[in-house]
Amino acid sequence: MTPNLPSPSGVIFDLDGTLVDTVEARIEGWLEALAEAGYPPSRREVAPMIGMDGKRLAREVAEAAGRPIDEARAEEIDRLAGAAFDRRNRAPRPLPGVGALVRTLDEHGVPWAIATSSRPEQVAGSVEALALPGEPLIVDGGHVEHAKPAPDLLWLSADRLGAERDRCWYVGDSTWDMRAAVSAGMPGVAVIAGSAVGRSELEAAGASVVVEALDELVALLVNGSRGAAPR
Repeated sequence: MTPNLPSPSGVIFDLDGTLVDTVEARIEGWLEALAEAGYPPSRREVAPMIGMDGKRLAREVAEAAGRPIDEARAEEIDRLAGAAFDRRNRAPRPLPGVGALVRTLDEHGVPWAIATSSRPEQVAGSVEALALPGEPLIVDGGHVEHAKPAPDLLWLSADRLGAERDRCWYVGDSTWDMRAAVSAGMPGVAVIAGSAVGRSELEAAGASVVVEALDELVALLVNGSRGAAPR
């Protein structure tokens, strides 16, 4: 492995923008929901926030607009954004390299899971699109009190895998994923292919390694440092 990545005791994946190409639908869903709630933000403002806990996203946009909201209103806007996303996410597509990556993990006996801040009802369609050979372990935002960038989701996933937390890779596409990995004490692997942000933002958020696409992660697992772009 690279100096920044230990041999993995397990691998945890974010879902949206990491395994499935859904970030655009997420952005559009949030723009619709926030506009309906009376907080019409710019796309430029919302895009870097994708991957954050939804209620926190709603609160931060409202605070920036000078009209803070309570927890109940944040929950309502988060649900509106989820419904708007579902209307757009009719045919999600896996990002390139998912199948080969899963096969590589299974062949090497590395346990893996999906950890997503999304609501449980929003996960099934995206996971189905991956056409996996079996049902994966999924930990979603409904399983923890605090979603990303808090470490709770990642810690619970590692524990359910029976993996050592500090040797469990967390693979994601957003700055919030990388901040969650740092908070959890896990190596963060950032994948650019489906991300709304670039390499510099992901590195600044704490990524241990940045790759362009998932197939580079296959190379990382099989051949050590080849195929990766370490910080």
